[in-house]
Amino acid sequence: MSARPARRSIVVATRNPNKLSELERILDSYELAPLPESVVLPPEDGETFVENALIKARAAQRATGGAVLADDSGIEAAALAGRPGVHSARYAGPEATDEANLALLLRELDGVEDRSAAYVCAIAHVAADGAETVTEARCEGTVATRPRGEGGFGYDPAFLPADVGDGRTMAELSVDEKHAISHRGRAARAIAATLAGGKGSRS
Repeated sequence: MSARPARRSIVVATRNPNKLSELERILDSYELAPLPESVVLPPEDGETFVENALIKARAAQRATGGAVLADDSGIEAAALAGRPGVHSARYAGPEATDEANLALLLRELDGVEDRSAAYVCAIAHVAADGAETVTEARCEGTVATRPRGEGGFGYDPAFLPADVGDGRTMAELSVDEKHAISHRGRAARAIAATLAGGKGSRS
C-alpha cells in the first residue's frame, strides 16, 4: 500500500480562531498553521477585500518565507451603500466585538425596507516563490431584524442566506450547511481548485 502524500503546509495570516477553523475544515488537504505571534501585519487600509487580502498575504509571506493564505471578508448592505464592507470587523470601533458590530448594523437598518445584503470573501495565496493567486466569492441574502442562532460568528446571527431560503440565519445552519454556501467556503474551494491545477499569477 502506497503512503498518502504529505499535506502541503500553509500559514494562514490570521489569529482569528473562527476563521482558521473554517478554513481548516474546507481546505482539509492542506496543513494550515496560524500566523506566528512574532509577525506584525500592516494596517488593512485597502479599499477592497482583494486589496486587504493581498496586503496581509504579502506581508506574512515576506515574514515567514513560506506559502501563505490570507482572507478578507465582510458584509455589504445595499441600503447602506455597501457598508460595513471592508470595515466589517471594526465597524463599531477598532476594538469592537462581533456583538457590537452587529448591533450597530441592525440599528442602522432599523425601519429600512431594503434589507438585501451580501457576504463577500477574498482569499489570497502567496507561494514561497512569490506567485500570487486570488479568488473572491459572494453569498447573497438579507439582514434579519434581530439575531438568532448560536453558530458561526460575526454577522451570522442576522444574515439570512438566499441559498437556504427557509428563514434560518447563517448562525442557525449546521457547519456543513454553512460551508456549502458561505462566501468563505466558496472562495476557499475556488482557490484550492486553482492551486491543485498549478495555476497562479504574479502581480
